[in-house]
Amino acid sequence: MLERRELFPGVIEMNYQARRRLGCCVYLVHSAGEWALIDIGYEDTVDEIIDLIRRMDFPLSACKAILVSHADADHVQGLPKLKTILPAARSLGHKLAAEALAGNDRILTYAEIPAQGISIHLPPMKLDGQIGEGDRVKVGELELVTWHTPGHTESQLAFQVGNLLFSGDNLFRDGCVGNIDAHHGSDIPAFIESLTRIRDSQVEWLLPSHGPAFRKDAKAIQSTIDRLVAYQHMADFGTCAIDWPLLEEWEAELGQKFDPVKAGPQKMLRM
Repeated sequence: MLERRELFPGVIEMNYQARRRLGCCVYLVHSAGEWALIDIGYEDTVDEIIDLIRRMDFPLSACKAILVSHADADHVQGLPKLKTILPAARSLGHKLAAEALAGNDRILTYAEIPAQGISIHLPPMKLDGQIGEGDRVKVGELELVTWHTPGHTESQLAFQVGNLLFSGDNLFRDGCVGNIDAHHGSDIPAFIESLTRIRDSQVEWLLPSHGPAFRKDAKAIQSTIDRLVAYQHMADFGTCAIDWPLLEEWEAELGQKFDPVKAGPQKMLRM
């Protein structure tokens, strides 16, 4: 039997278990002989992940669920292949994730980004069920409580188990957040609400979808929130911004004669 390298009791992260980067974080949560996965990542790593699970002596028939944190291709591409190996395990995700995957929305799922030459194989797939805010998924003696945390994308879910939060693409250890992109359904005010909820919660540890787990730090999260508050008013974020104050300043100046002295140097935004 392969040694189980648990991050916390009942929690194994498959990149950490493999001692190398396989892709997004894939969490195995187990209790009382049952287990579930949170995300699966790319198709080409499914076989290695399943081999690790077998070698850790987890019966494949004991997998209760495959939880989809959101519909991005780097989190779900391997799901159809995984379902052929774990047919009894129910794949569960947010209603909007289910719709994007069943409808093969290649833009919303980041499978197709033409400007960057990205085109990922992602066939239409149907989730077995839908979960949302407050829903509970039972795994042995554990209950995973579902949080709906939109911002990065509308379908983003997080899952709480005691003082742990599997936090998806909401926040990473360096203070960065999941991509903010209008084509992806990102919403900065919603992102701020989700981060505020995480900051004010009683959870102690965040287990993100990318990178290492880390202890929650309210001051650090507030710094990220402050940055996103500024993003709301920056043209850099296009239609994800709620306004652009410079245009209001310009409109007020249009009725006046242009004065190079008063116009002064470029004003810099302070973050």
